Amino acid sequence: MNQATLHVLAIGAHPDDVEIGMAGTLAKLHNEGLKTGICDLTLADLSSNGTVEIRKNEARTAAEILGCTIRVNLGIPDRGIRLDDEQIRKVVTVIRTYRPKLIFIPYREDRHPDHGWCARLVEEAVFSSSIKNYRDTENLPPHRVDAVYYYFINGFHKPDFCVDITDTMEKKIASLKAYASQFSKAEAGRVETPLTNGYIETVEARERMMGKEVGVAYAEGYKTAKPLLLDSQGLGV
Repeated sequence: MNQATLHVLAIGAHPDDVEIGMAGTLAKLHNEGLKTGICDLTLADLSSNGTVEIRKNEARTAAEILGCTIRVNLGIPDRGIRLDDEQIRKVVTVIRTYRPKLIFIPYREDRHPDHGWCARLVEEAVFSSSIKNYRDTENLPPHRVDAVYYYFINGFHKPDFCVDITDTMEKKIASLKAYASQFSKAEAGRVETPLTNGYIETVEARERMMGKEVGVAYAEGYKTAKPLLLDSQGLGV
């Protein structure tokens, strides 16, 4: 594996999306010696609280907490994620540069439209990335991703599979708290949003409920685009 290659690339619309959905899994994979990375599509420049610079620093800190090898931002306008050729090529370039085995993206059923657009955009890029004659912004060789999985940001959905994050739940909470501009209680000079009223506690409760469903203390749930193929070990035999 060359230095740029990742085992897992998690992609989100905004800095903090990936942490909300799967920070515990990223920390767990890092602890197991795997290379992980995060790609944020936007700088979250329309956020009600904080600034672009503050959010960049928070994102950097969160990635360090989780042990990520890389974190990149594509600078697509906030609320401007669309299925256009320029944006698809940007994502293809990231995929071909870091050549991940697995990609994780937001589940489409979410209150924030950007999360659904993120999923659609990355799905298109994953397909195009494998086409030999498709040209990205850097003319990199094609790369075929082994699988795409979907993590949850807002809401509670029935997962197709879960990852036990009991040992890394504290890392997940720490990575979320790194975004003080987003999750701190509203006070003077700050706007009250769905994130400022116990959002981290809500995420913790969700992961506890996911864990209860599979017999562990905490878990993160995921959806799949196609059936999983299991061997006897995967079946627990």
